[in-house]
Order: sequence, then structure tokens, then C-alpha cells
Amino acid sequence: MSDDYLVRIGKLIRDARQHRGWTQTQLAEALGTSQSAVNRIERGNQNISLEMIARIGEALDSEIVSLGYAGPMHLRVVGGRRLSGAIDVKTSKNACVALLCGSLLNKGRTVLRRVARIEEVYRLLEVLNSIGVRTRWINDGVDLELVPPAELEMAAIDAEAAVRTRSIIMFLGPLLHRMDAFKLPYAGGCDLGTRTIEPHMIALRRFGLDIAATEGQYHARVDRTVRPDRPIVLTERGDTVTENALLAAARHDGVTVIRNASSNYMVQDLCFFLEALGVRVEGIGTTTLTVHGVPNIDVDVDYSPSEDPVEAMSLLAAAVVTESELTVRRVPIEFLEIELAVLEEMGLDHDRSPEYFADNGRTRLVDLTVRPSKLEAPIDKIHPMPFPGLNIDNVPFFAAIAAVASGQTLIHDWVYDNRAIYLTDLNRLGGRLQLLDPHRVLVEGPTRWRAAEMMCPPALRPAVVVLLAMMAAEGTSVLRNVYVINRGYEDLAERLNSVGAQIEIFRDI
Repeated sequence: MSDDYLVRIGKLIRDARQHRGWTQTQLAEALGTSQSAVNRIERGNQNISLEMIARIGEALDSEIVSLGYAGPMHLRVVGGRRLSGAIDVKTSKNACVALLCGSLLNKGRTVLRRVARIEEVYRLLEVLNSIGVRTRWINDGVDLELVPPAELEMAAIDAEAAVRTRSIIMFLGPLLHRMDAFKLPYAGGCDLGTRTIEPHMIALRRFGLDIAATEGQYHARVDRTVRPDRPIVLTERGDTVTENALLAAARHDGVTVIRNASSNYMVQDLCFFLEALGVRVEGIGTTTLTVHGVPNIDVDVDYSPSEDPVEAMSLLAAAVVTESELTVRRVPIEFLEIELAVLEEMGLDHDRSPEYFADNGRTRLVDLTVRPSKLEAPIDKIHPMPFPGLNIDNVPFFAAIAAVASGQTLIHDWVYDNRAIYLTDLNRLGGRLQLLDPHRVLVEGPTRWRAAEMMCPPALRPAVVVLLAMMAAEGTSVLRNVYVINRGYEDLAERLNSVGAQIEIFRDI
């Protein structure tokens, strides 16, 4: 292996380690080697086997090199191009993964329409397949059919797929009705700092679920004598926490009241799906949900999840950052009204069509046309709040938008420990972002973007924000190892190319 290749591989390993937030010592401990050996590898001063590269990639959850299959995907972006035309919003990632978990409630056949074909969905399907659920793509690969077995084979669960998705935590709610004891691998997903599962446990203990976490697994046991005898008050108004409580309540023989519930888009979609299963849910769209459970669910159900408001925000941000006129169709307007109000305050020129319904017959959609605008920094800080506030997942897009606005914008991302740090990757593309603390970033605009080559941040939304900035930067940029983007977006590069972007997908040999 030539010295040049060793240096390049060392740089990739160093970047992946730094994005993971690890020291050289932490990586050395994971590999069973010394810090000095890791230092030599990263400097390109030590020969390294393919087997060791694969081990490092596994430790860092970064496909630095792949053995026996295609290597990691990268994007080459020719920036400075204007977008034009129209682009449709795909179905919601977060709704689709909740519905996949929800299918475990049903003994019958579940068909989900226009499911997002993304890595997060693929990982969940691998887990479902491993425990005996039969799945197949139908109607030319557009829709997904799921048929459960009579008994789930939890001992055969695909742990490798499970640890790559945080959504596995939503298996707890359905599984507690199907078996008295089971094991689940720890939840994974984006690297966004420490996120405790204790709020899930507080809610699910009311249904008799007790969990001990040991040796990389949740060991779950269910006490059938325990039943929720008073309203369940969630200690955080989280989306997945609310969904887990809903999934547990759906087959509880009685009425469950859930307070401080999230009323966000994916929770509403799950409620609509539960109604299709025969479960009555009162208070959809509010913070108090009353669930009339059905102990045995055995129906053939057909459901269409609604469109993704975060993807819609991504596409709107792409138009704003590249100073383009673009129509984004099928936007779930109820879940973007605060974001649009902030953008209007900043000076965004846009208009919207009359409202119409999504395929589920419940979610309100519009088509939005965005035009090049002279933006000013907002007077107030940008910060997320539970729905109907500004969506937590939409905060990163305001970093790129604020960077093209005149003035200073304070972004306070109080929910996640690391995400604000990843936003400062925009500085490598010409941005002027000052990290005030792990949760606050001060953005100075306007920005003259410049091309760069860099590793993809290990969190979904900051990774897309970097891609959008590359699209605005004159010249050719390279974004390496975009697996995290593929976790949440279907064919994003190709779809952006369809409206004028120039993004090439390539892989290392």
C-alpha cells in the first residue's frame, strides 16, 4: 500500500473519529490497541490491513471501506447552479418507521402505501424479517406489504441492523402484548449525544413492562397483573415516547389516557393508522390522547402515510440557499406554519396553493412556490418547541438560511447535545458560525460560499444542511460517506438533479 494511500486513509479515519466525537484513546480502546498506534495510522505512518480498516469502520459506525460489497457512497457537487421547476415531497420518514413498528400489533396483513425507501426503513425491515415477519415490495416497488408470523422469533433478531436504528425502541410497546419476556439490542441512530430511554420506561412500566439493560441488550419482562389505573403523564413531550405509549395502549383491554403527549405529524399518522386497525383514539392533534384499546387485532389494513414536513423544509431551504425559484408540491402545511411565519419575517417571497388532502384523507397539503429573496436576520432567536412550535428537526436548516441573510441570527438547539456543534461544519464552506456553547450558534450573514471536500456529519439534518451549502458554493465540492443522509431521504441527489442541481454519486474502490 503506497504512502499516499496510507495518508488518505489515515485522514478519512481521523475525520470519522472526530465526527464521532472520540479521542484517539477511545478508538484505541475499541480496537484493543494503543493510542500511539492509532496516531500512526491517522498520520499515514503505519501499514494497515483491510481487516483493520473494516474493524475501525465498524467501531466508528462509518463505512470507511467495505469488504465484499460496494463501498461507502459519496457525493460530488458542482455548486452555484439555480434550481427551477417543481419537486414533490415524499412520505414521512418518521411516520413510516412508526407504522412499521405498529404493524407488529396486527395479526393480519398490513399494506403501507408509498413507503419511503430509505436506509432507516431498510434496517427495520431487516429486523422484522429476522424475527419472522414476511415483507415484500408490491405495485412496482411503491408499496409495502407486511404479514406477521403466528409467533415472533426474537432469538433470531438481526442485532447488527437493530443497533443502527433508534426506531427499534418502538418495538417495546407492541411486543409487551405478544410475549412475557424478550430481549432487544440497544437503540442506535444518529450521533446526537446522550438520549435516555427513561421517559419510555416511565410510560411502559404502567403496562407491566420492566427492563434491565445489560451486555448491549434490553432484557424485558411483562407483569400481566399491572394495568394503567390512572392517566399516564409523559415526563417529556417526545414523539417516539408518545408513539410507544400509543402502541402499548392500542392492545390494552381498556381505556388509556396519555397526557403531555406529542401532537406532531408522525404521532398523528400513527393515530390514524391505529384507527384503521379498529382502535378508537380521541384527542388527535392535542396533548391528551384517550385510547380505547382492542386486545386482539387481526385485520387486513391498507394505509397511506402523509408527506414529510422536514423533507419539505429541506427542499424549501435548498431553494432559499441557492437563490432559486422552485415549487415544492405536497407540503403538509399544518406542520410548517411556524417555520413559514419566521421566513416571512425574514423577507421570504413565496406563495401557496389552496389546501387539499393527503392520501390518508386527514393531513392538509399545499404547493409552495419560493422565489429569490433578500433576507434579513430575524429579530428573535431560532429555537424549537414541541408541536405546534418550530419543529426540532427543522432547526438546522435555519443555520444555512441564516447564513444567506443579512445580520446575526442566534440559533438555540436546546434538545440535542451535539447537533449545534455539527452545524459549524458550514464554516469549512465559507460560513461564519460561532459556537457559543454546545447548544447555541451565532450565524453571521450574508455568506460567500466556497467549495470544499469534507466528511459527512454523523447526524441526518446537519448532513443535509452541508449538502445544501455545497449546492450554493461555486466550484466542485465532495461530501464523503453520506449513509446518514440515505437514512432519512430517498434518492435525494437524483431528485435535486431533476430540478437543476448537479450532484454525482460515486464510491471508492
